[in-house]
Amino acid sequence: MAKRTAQDIRRRNRFDALRCVFAAPGPVSRQDIAETTGLSFATAANLATELLEAGVLREAGREESKGGRPRARLAVNAERGALIGIDVAETSVQVELFDLALSVLHSLRLPLRGADVRPEEVVGTIVAGVEQLVVASGTRPESVLGAGVSVPGLVEREGGVSVFSPYWSWRDVPLRALLAEQLTMPLYLDNPLKAATVAEMWFGAGREVDDLVVVTLRAGVGAGIAVDGALYRGASNSAGEWGHTCLIRDGRECRCGRRGCVEAYVSTRGVVRTLREVAPDSPLLDADEATVVGAVARASAAGDPVAAETVARTARHLGMAAADLLNLFNPQALVLGGWVADRLGEPLLEQAREVIAAHALPATLQALTLRLSAVRGNPVALGAATFALEGFLDDRETFGTVAAGRRAARAARERTS
Repeated sequence: MAKRTAQDIRRRNRFDALRCVFAAPGPVSRQDIAETTGLSFATAANLATELLEAGVLREAGREESKGGRPRARLAVNAERGALIGIDVAETSVQVELFDLALSVLHSLRLPLRGADVRPEEVVGTIVAGVEQLVVASGTRPESVLGAGVSVPGLVEREGGVSVFSPYWSWRDVPLRALLAEQLTMPLYLDNPLKAATVAEMWFGAGREVDDLVVVTLRAGVGAGIAVDGALYRGASNSAGEWGHTCLIRDGRECRCGRRGCVEAYVSTRGVVRTLREVAPDSPLLDADEATVVGAVARASAAGDPVAAETVARTARHLGMAAADLLNLFNPQALVLGGWVADRLGEPLLEQAREVIAAHALPATLQALTLRLSAVRGNPVALGAATFALEGFLDDRETFGTVAAGRRAARAARERTS
């Protein structure tokens, strides 16, 4: 059985302390960090000092004193460096530049041809996007602390390998190594499920609950899982491939080669196929898949019965599949995100809620909040940038130097006392 080391615990506490600062409406004190995280005041104070000395936090004034020494107020030092988040999707690559407070500074989207894209094409597009972004923003390359890359499919995170991508039938592509030949900043590779979930943990529903499931509905479908405030990856980082669980036996063919998968019914492609079943000659079908989903949403809101039936069938499929997911994990919150959820919105959520209520266990529903993602912008790009932030916070050289400096200073004080 794997055991958490003292370093693992320190890392988790460092993340929790910084997440507390991000979540607060304004600057916080060390006492606030201790109370919010449940850490002892001494631990919270030490972590805050570490983050200050590493330049991640800055002092932002002091509280009014009620007797005794005024408490320093702390905030994220947005100018400490830049982070890059990259969302590789089926037909495009979105590259976003963030400051250390995870505010978007610049963003661009570059197309990918829709056919069987080769790894070198994706690498070239990512590199071009990063270079354009750095130049356009006037960012010094050495100030970029890291870049997170979200690539669809199964990812071996430690080695930076795209194990399998359903879009282009990649297998065992050393994507991080290929990117590292042209990009000098630290690189962190994972998939959209993990990225969207990390974004929720730092900037969305995960600020309020420790156990949540984030369902991502776009060209691919999956479920990111957080347990006790930590991302659940599974034994080989493949946890959450809910989109390839069976919803309907001998149902629609899925791009994975199997039949009846959840993804075949609630992805962008699934919505299009449902519309085609409802009305094969619908004029709404005369566009690409992503555009069709938006058109269905608008037509449904305008009272079009074909579009409304398409949304209703999609909600039924989603609700039935989500009920099984909820019965398995019993989370405090289920969050719907991704292109399909963003476009179909509240009608999809409310109709799925009714189906979930009919199929999930009553005990599962007691503590459950079902909501659409409130994370602004592109959660996958944001989550990818957060991977880079976590990598920086986990950097032994940065925080090892801080710790060594503190130990040396303490030894010097002891020698002179």
